Amino acid sequence: MISTRALTRDFVVSRTETVHAVRGISLDVEPGELVAVLGPNGAGKTTTLRMLTTLITPTSGTATVAGYDVTTHPSQVRRRIGYVGQGNGAGHSQRVGDELVGQGVIYGHDRRTAKLRAGELLEALELKDLAQRKVSDLSGGQRRRLDVAMGLVHAPPLLFLDEPSTGLDPQNRANLWDHILRMREQYSMTIVLTTHYLDEADSMAERVVVVDHGEVIADDTADGLKATLAGDRLAVTVAPGNIARLTELAEQLPGAREVIAVGDEVSVRVADGPAALPELVAAAQRGGVPIAAAQVHRPTLDDVFLNLTGRSLREDSNGKAA
Repeated sequence: MISTRALTRDFVVSRTETVHAVRGISLDVEPGELVAVLGPNGAGKTTTLRMLTTLITPTSGTATVAGYDVTTHPSQVRRRIGYVGQGNGAGHSQRVGDELVGQGVIYGHDRRTAKLRAGELLEALELKDLAQRKVSDLSGGQRRRLDVAMGLVHAPPLLFLDEPSTGLDPQNRANLWDHILRMREQYSMTIVLTTHYLDEADSMAERVVVVDHGEVIADDTADGLKATLAGDRLAVTVAPGNIARLTELAEQLPGAREVIAVGDEVSVRVADGPAALPELVAAAQRGGVPIAAAQVHRPTLDDVFLNLTGRSLREDSNGKAA
């Protein structure tokens, strides 16, 4: 569904300054996949999506989307994709139903077909009772559902979602994703999304692609990334005066790394926490080191991100993505 090779995009700021926003991204997305693209602000995520949706042209490299080259056949690409950007796409003074019908006409439907399609989407996304309401009167969650509906008017096989749930409260985020996933199943869509909400990527995406400084630095399932790049963390608390000995024992665990002692607690990163914790506790008992508490913390995607980039995606999620 998507294939890019050495895709780049430069922005000339002045005669002496050029920003290399995307530095050679090669990526394949198969039909039916849901792929989440993660990265810090300025990593090149939105720029990449804008190239794939033909909104800007690549500086170099190639990209085919839904079987068509984004540079030589942009109109064919646009017919086959839906795009929900970070801003709201509907006109504030327009009625909800009219916006959907108009979008359908733009994509080549006759007015009768456009009305039928609009009615289907209003029903599916729970917007039917709002059809006569002005867009400016909608809540944030309702507007985002309308944006998704507008992106699906022409039943595209591929949907791009750029930060679709940013600014929504947890309940509206959950409702929006429930609608999106039902639409995906109904229309067998491929979905590519960017998000700063790691739980969205973790729970819904079949693949997670991490981008930093305009390059792909990781590409795997969420579980694969967590197992390979982060590992589990053991947190063990001992009675006062035993921290040095416990630290030594933790360092002797097979594959142990990031052994850190703070106060009376030692934390250590290992590949398999449930297997390593009993081993560490048994070693402590043999060595006469009393254990007060012990826990296994499974890795998160933020641990992966910190491991890969040296910073937390959560710390970077308040600014505008690029």
